[in-house]
Amino acid sequence: MRLTRCQAALAAAITLNLLVLFYVSWLQHQPRNSRARGPRRASAVGPRVTVLVREFEAFDNAVPELVDSFLQQDPAQPVVVAADTLPYPPLALPRIPNVRLALLQPALDRPAAASRPETYVATEFVALVPDGARAEAPGLLERMVEALRGGSARLVAAPVATANPARCLALNVSLREWTARYGAAPAAPRCDALDGDAVVLLRARDLFNLSAPLARPVGTSLFLQTALRGWAVQLLDLTFAAARQPPLATAHARWKAEREGRTRRAALLRALGIRLVSWEGGRLEWFGCNKETTRCFGTVVGDTPAYLYEERWTPPCCLRALRETARYVVGVLEAAGVRYWLEGGSLLGAARHGDIIPWDYDVDLGIYLEDVGNCEQLRGAEAGSVVDERGFVWEKAVEGDFFRVQYSESNHLHVDLWPFYPRNGVMTKDTWLDHRQDVEFPEHFLQPLVPLPFAGFVAQAPNNYRRFLELKFGPGVIENPQYPNPALLSLTGSG
Repeated sequence: MRLTRCQAALAAAITLNLLVLFYVSWLQHQPRNSRARGPRRASAVGPRVTVLVREFEAFDNAVPELVDSFLQQDPAQPVVVAADTLPYPPLALPRIPNVRLALLQPALDRPAAASRPETYVATEFVALVPDGARAEAPGLLERMVEALRGGSARLVAAPVATANPARCLALNVSLREWTARYGAAPAAPRCDALDGDAVVLLRARDLFNLSAPLARPVGTSLFLQTALRGWAVQLLDLTFAAARQPPLATAHARWKAEREGRTRRAALLRALGIRLVSWEGGRLEWFGCNKETTRCFGTVVGDTPAYLYEERWTPPCCLRALRETARYVVGVLEAAGVRYWLEGGSLLGAARHGDIIPWDYDVDLGIYLEDVGNCEQLRGAEAGSVVDERGFVWEKAVEGDFFRVQYSESNHLHVDLWPFYPRNGVMTKDTWLDHRQDVEFPEHFLQPLVPLPFAGFVAQAPNNYRRFLELKFGPGVIENPQYPNPALLSLTGSG
């Protein structure tokens, strides 16, 4: 039986369709990583950027519109929406292979890789797109890629035309001081960080090599980590449109998002070890301990706080509490006529730079034993712990015959008061601890006492305090700083 020309054409078309379907099915069943490892030049055929949506509120968002806007520009655009847990109400996302919902919190019924965001990204670049953004013009992501490849910045960004578009900031992160300092960017549009809404593009390997690549708030987390590494971000002369139906349109939704955002941000900063944020203009935000909380570190072993082993110094919130406690205690002593003087490391800090030593964890004062009865709080502490009207706790120290004034009942940052008495012209006391500086000294160092700036106020100090310090610590102690126990840990490296 002979085939007609029409039948032959139909058979050929069916065969060709079957071959195409077979190839597409084979391609979809290949492992992601094997497809990603194809020839470099092949990436120019398809998308080179994954759109990653992380910053949104589950209870009120415009994520479906955001995703749809990028798919309208390129139906093959890879999109990953990342959330800690399954969003509720559910997100109305397209059910197509290139749009994925990534749940970052580990679960019993999922493999380990499912909670790692890098599992979902097979492109060279990632664009972090905030909720409320929309791709209205074609080619924006490709233009950002070319800007990144052609410049020296490790990140590029394009503002979103919302009520809070991105602007450049300078950012200095000091892990040693637990501090992030923001300021005006001296070389905008190239800067350390952004404030406001922006699409940020960087290489996927750079993003996922960060220790917390998708921690929220994404902007705060990302720029703290990149600024610490010295990576610059360039703010481009491109703009993404705002959502037609913007999220958080009601006052209640904005209030809820702001409340949850503050909680999220505080948790992030504490987790990353940032206790103080200094903003452009000098405004300070504190994220460490206060009078109602415990202090930032536990029991000190071998005169070496745990934070020194982390190559950090005393958290700024703890220094603030110590300064406040010292100023208060000195005011009480002076009002009661108790003779006192800066002792030990506190005198050393005053002599060196007029403040508490940056890695110290308490304040030491010497007092005349015979003056203890002049002070109501010290008399009360003889019988037991006393909490005064300002919330400071006065008590006898459990380690020996001296007094301790704690910042509060919760926060045990403290000032130690060491009672000395003269004997044959030498100042001595009844409790001696195993500290190098804990020695007797001639009373003439206290006759007279002299004023010395310390921790934001003026305190009394031994006259000729240089000789006094060298008697206790050794020659050159002011000019040669060292940690309290160099045998355990030295300032220049581990002991």
